[in-house]
Amino acid sequence: MKKNKSVPIFCVIFLITTANSVFAHRVNIFAYMENDTVYTESYFADGTKVKAGIIQVYDSSGEILLEGNTDDNGWFHFKLPKKDDLNIILLAGMGHQASYILSRNELLESMPAGKLQEEKIKDVPTEQSLSLDTLKLKELIDASLDEKLRPVTRELIRMQQKRISLTDVIGGIGYIFGITGILFYLLSKKRS
Repeated sequence: MKKNKSVPIFCVIFLITTANSVFAHRVNIFAYMENDTVYTESYFADGTKVKAGIIQVYDSSGEILLEGNTDDNGWFHFKLPKKDDLNIILLAGMGHQASYILSRNELLESMPAGKLQEEKIKDVPTEQSLSLDTLKLKELIDASLDEKLRPVTRELIRMQQKRISLTDVIGGIGYIFGITGILFYLLSKKRS
């Protein structure tokens, strides 16, 4: 019996090249809040935007609050439905899924200074008073800083998201070789 050695080599090359596209389609979601609106950005690992991806927003008890779709640029935004931890899930089709948790503390920190002051006023003892001018000045400074630091915060959070590492790639290639080895073993048993 003559063995064709080009078939296994072709299979290995095919599996390695398809593994690269599988890693390239890992999906990511990033979320942040401006004023009382939550913005999400969804994209694949290669930078391609997720178009018409489904966004589902859950509260801390697992109750779905709202659902929508990303636009052609991978964006979806919504008004804050509840002052609670938000679990934002992206369903990008073909099994691609990612999630992002926007904590209640992050939401409160991102609220406009006036609304945040309303939230915090409950915790301020009545005997501790600040003049109206001082409160107004603090609100203006907070709002200005929030506006100026928002792009920096967005980039820092985006940088913290896990990227594909060399270990991930080597692990994927190892899986491919393992599956290929099992296939060749089964084929050799079948021929015997």
